[in-house]
Amino acid sequence: MNLLAVIPARYASTRFPGKPLALLAGKPVVQWVWERVSAYVGEDHTVVATDDCRIMEAVQAFGGRAAMTLATHRSGTDRCGEVLAACESQDRRYDVVINVQGDEPFVRAGQLSALVDCFADADTQIATLKTEIHSYDELVSPNNVKVICTPEGKAVYFSRQPLPYLRGVAPEQWLDHQRYYKHVGIYAFRSATLHEVTRLVPSALECSESLEQLRWLEHGYTIRVSETDAANIGIDTPADLEEAAKYIGSATDTVTM
Repeated sequence: MNLLAVIPARYASTRFPGKPLALLAGKPVVQWVWERVSAYVGEDHTVVATDDCRIMEAVQAFGGRAAMTLATHRSGTDRCGEVLAACESQDRRYDVVINVQGDEPFVRAGQLSALVDCFADADTQIATLKTEIHSYDELVSPNNVKVICTPEGKAVYFSRQPLPYLRGVAPEQWLDHQRYYKHVGIYAFRSATLHEVTRLVPSALECSESLEQLRWLEHGYTIRVSETDAANIGIDTPADLEEAAKYIGSATDTVTM
């Protein structure tokens, strides 16, 4: 299977401007992502997609590949689509495109492999990951997107609210009665599917929850969800960066893939 990995890295984050360039243990966050993703896919098949020359220059400085993409893109998925189209214009073809955001410094090879394995099923159009929730605070936080799936591992719905609702049970006790799963926002797409979803207009559900994957579900696409036991530390705020630094300082396997 011919793989392309794209790492969208946007400078103008509302909560943390310039976060791809924030230093984590002496390296820019985006470099952590690129090193881990390229170790799995290969350096020639890994591209950082950005809209800012500062990120472009930083990636080139550590030896990575980067591409300038339009500043008008609404999501990282759209940046992935632009990079794929550019590759195809140069007659480079890929079966599957992996999308790992530039603020995921602890992405693991096992997670990427779990995504790619989903495409052994010819019907898989989109793949993503989930991990089990174990704390009440994590369950109720709107920053943690929850996902429910069919027994076959196909996504039914994503929400910032806890799903399912347990009638007759106090919310504080829900984890004692039901397994809940958090969405891990790493995706893979068949190339044809990526082109299709980037042409879709935002949907009502997507606008309600601010979750682009709901657009895909509303338009009838199948999202296969694989489970991972590793919950990544994404960098959304300066506080997240501090937590990531503590993790690196305390873990004995900080470079484990």
